[in-house]
Amino acid sequence: MNIWLAALGYFLAYAPYSAFTKALSSGAAPGVTAPISGIALLPVSTLASFLGMAAFLWGTGWWHAASTRRIGGVAMPVPTRYTTLSGICTAVILMTTTLAYTFEGVSIVFVMLLMRGGVLIMAPLIDRLSGRRVRWFSWVALLLSMSALLVAFAERAGYDITLACALDVGFYLLAYFIRLQFMSRLAKSSDVADNRRFFVEEQLVATPAALVMLGLLAFLGPADVRTQLAFGFDGLDAGAGLAWGIVIGLLSQGTGIFGGLILLDGRENTFCVPVNRASSILAGVAAAWMLVGWLGQRAPGASELLGAGLVVAAILVLTLGPRFSARRAQV
Repeated sequence: MNIWLAALGYFLAYAPYSAFTKALSSGAAPGVTAPISGIALLPVSTLASFLGMAAFLWGTGWWHAASTRRIGGVAMPVPTRYTTLSGICTAVILMTTTLAYTFEGVSIVFVMLLMRGGVLIMAPLIDRLSGRRVRWFSWVALLLSMSALLVAFAERAGYDITLACALDVGFYLLAYFIRLQFMSRLAKSSDVADNRRFFVEEQLVATPAALVMLGLLAFLGPADVRTQLAFGFDGLDAGAGLAWGIVIGLLSQGTGIFGGLILLDGRENTFCVPVNRASSILAGVAAAWMLVGWLGQRAPGASELLGAGLVVAAILVLTLGPRFSARRAQV
């Protein structure tokens, strides 16, 4: 049940996170007088994510699970080389996910299906590379989830995507490909201590690395990027944008926590990734309907709703498949 409780937490954090991000970037959020670009939003939201991460690890006491090194006579939590690299990939995922919902004219559900579908496709490949067996119900759920991606292209509007959005999705998928391999080889075991150590060390790196990346872009990036980041570091739009950015950052950290716990479950990636992706796709549909009722934006199209229905079918297969297999084994 733990993976499904984490999936519920992921859904509850992701739906408002994506809806608020889209509302803010379109200038429709209450109290905001003009659209705030995804780049300008990143400094405040990433800093809020960092504070949320620190509060979570301190409040739960999980920070004790990290590897330690004595510095000045004091034992300090220190990530290993591989959890550091995985944390950097998580930082890339954090930033590209926030940016994904800010591209004008691109459907929020369509972008979700591109990002989630790409990770679904790579899941069995990573299982094969790490020597994990993929069970029949994981294959069925994978095919259903991939079908949800394909039906998104049924609508002509589904093909509308900018070059910047395509690059954002590409970096997102590359970061996930590397991160899932580290998880599969170093964690995802029946040993809770191993999984928690990996989770904590990755979290200790992810948001600080994202802040460092933003700082470098603020000094070394293209002129238009530097201008937007400077605006973001200065506190956004007279207080309202700042408040929204903090909320978005905390919700983003919530998705990072619950999403990481789903992916670190000991079962194969072809099981865990559909659980993770299905939660976010359903959250994207919920976010789209939130925006319909809240701001009067466009409702999800028929193909997007069909895709969500296929995701629900995948969830049912993942829920009932293991029970069916266990009963057959007892006969």
